[in-house]
Amino acid sequence: MATDALTLSNVEAFYGDSHVLHGVSLRLGEGRLLGLLGRNGAGKSTALGVTVGLLPPRRGAVTVFGADVTGRAPEAIAARGVALVPQGRRVFRSLTVRENLAVAGRRPRGGGPAPWTIETVSALFPRLAERRGQIAGSLSGGEQQMLAIGRALMSNPRVLLMDEPSEGLAPQIVAEVMATIRRLKAEGLSIVLVEQNPTLAFGVADDVVILNTGRVAVEGPAHELRERGLDLHQHLGIY
Repeated sequence: MATDALTLSNVEAFYGDSHVLHGVSLRLGEGRLLGLLGRNGAGKSTALGVTVGLLPPRRGAVTVFGADVTGRAPEAIAARGVALVPQGRRVFRSLTVRENLAVAGRRPRGGGPAPWTIETVSALFPRLAERRGQIAGSLSGGEQQMLAIGRALMSNPRVLLMDEPSEGLAPQIVAEVMATIRRLKAEGLSIVLVEQNPTLAFGVADDVVILNTGRVAVEGPAHELRERGLDLHQHLGIY
């Protein structure tokens, strides 16, 4: 029986009096990539925020490899093996590249050797190795995105959440980032990819969930949705 790396079950979430998520349920299979799509304001980033403990849900449940983490503190959820690559990178701009990576270092849950270290992240992103002593705030947008991904990997996660990793990047850098995501998926990492570009998402996703006004509008295997001719204009406002 397949293992769920992450589940959200009937999650209701609010910002103050604003009801943002309305009974959202989704599941990420172990070693699979879930593309989470939707228009601006659909609730994608909120779903990630609930997952990592930044916004406690009013109702519903969040589990990581079967363990209930609903409403737990972000550090407790991170200790369960969940890492977030936030929208807008949010690197520590006053720290060097090496310091950004070092501060996020964590041993894998259950012990054992750490697959992700400063050395292995530097091998994944050679540009970061070249700029190891450079202040992060002086990096290009693409380099900061690589650093944000590398920083998340330094926690040696079992589940990686990526919020708009292609946002604001040149096409060549987007291609490099997507190649990295494919490699991480091939190595067995369970990934949720929030993406505004459906072509990118469908190109790498095993499964897709589309949110609309805080509700699940479409869900299913990516290849089945492609084959049945999903109307992206209807759900995402694009052609």
